[in-house]
Amino acid sequence: MQLIQRLISPVVFISQRLLNDPMLLSMSGLWVVLWWLEPQSLTEMAERVHWTTLAVLTGLMLLSRSLELSGYLTLWGRQLLARLKGERRLAVGLVLFSGLLSAFVTNDVALFIVVPLTLSLARMATLPIARLIVFEALAVNAGSSLSPIGNPQNLYLWQLSGLRFGAFLWVMLPLGVGLMLLLLLLIPLAFPKASIHLESASIAATIRHKKPLWAALIGYPLFLIAVDMGWVLPAMAGVMLAMLLVARRAVFSIDWMLLVVFVLMFINLSVIGELTVVQQAINTMRQWPGGDISVGILLSQIISNVPATLLLAEQSEWQPLAWGVSVGGFGLAVGSMANLIALRLACQPGIWTEFHRWSLPMLGLAWLFAALWKNALSL
Repeated sequence: MQLIQRLISPVVFISQRLLNDPMLLSMSGLWVVLWWLEPQSLTEMAERVHWTTLAVLTGLMLLSRSLELSGYLTLWGRQLLARLKGERRLAVGLVLFSGLLSAFVTNDVALFIVVPLTLSLARMATLPIARLIVFEALAVNAGSSLSPIGNPQNLYLWQLSGLRFGAFLWVMLPLGVGLMLLLLLLIPLAFPKASIHLESASIAATIRHKKPLWAALIGYPLFLIAVDMGWVLPAMAGVMLAMLLVARRAVFSIDWMLLVVFVLMFINLSVIGELTVVQQAINTMRQWPGGDISVGILLSQIISNVPATLLLAEQSEWQPLAWGVSVGGFGLAVGSMANLIALRLACQPGIWTEFHRWSLPMLGLAWLFAALWKNALSL
């Protein structure tokens, strides 16, 4: 009997985890369907996974969790609420901060900083936390489009274009500024001018720990420098070791299943991109109005904007492609990995519905803006 229970327990645990995790469930189900359509070995599947990206993601998760456990995010959140006393002002402040930060430290890193900070606000005041995080996700998609180092697709296309940093930034400047302005125009529709009332419990002193704080503050720049130099695996191992020494709880409390989700996502999206029907759809879309911009936008809604960039780069002009995949980060959550990271970090009820309530209109506005700007330049 005990043997049967031991055999059944892992199955029950996995089943419960799948049912309680829509993202993991959908990616697992999609993997089963694609494997049935295109059987492949474990080696072939492993080759589709961007292991360096997963190593970077692991390091960032550990560092952000250490910063969160330090207690200082709660302190900074209280100071932020003291300065921005209205919901609309708070939303504007967080959107601008997220967008500008993403242009300098990439969209993923920005989310690992601003999402835990936003979650800490929930302990101090009654706020629409899910909606705030949704707008932060949209903000990092908008702000990161401006910079050559703002997101993976820009970094790749920057190297492909051969332009200097400033020249690439100048080409992307109208889009980045335009997207941020559109997002700011949506804020009055999403957030009232209501004042923020601090909860009485938030007045109590926050317990703070300096070791996790300094581990995160020192670790962030060192980790990013090491990653930039190509030392991804040693950098991740170094962060893991440092966390085990000074913030062991961070290692055991991060969302390890997020990494499983991304492994499945890399496999699934890679297979989808190779399907004949997808290749035929790409060739058809090239004949539609908007050209490479429209192709980049639509393909991003199917396989995400980074894989779409890699798939289209050899056949497209880099400038309209860069604009298209940047706009394609809006719309469906799969359009950008940053969206998935934000929604996963948030763990807020109803956030998927809330995300699409604002992301789909933002996609329409951004697509219209890109089309009008392209037409204006062609006159």
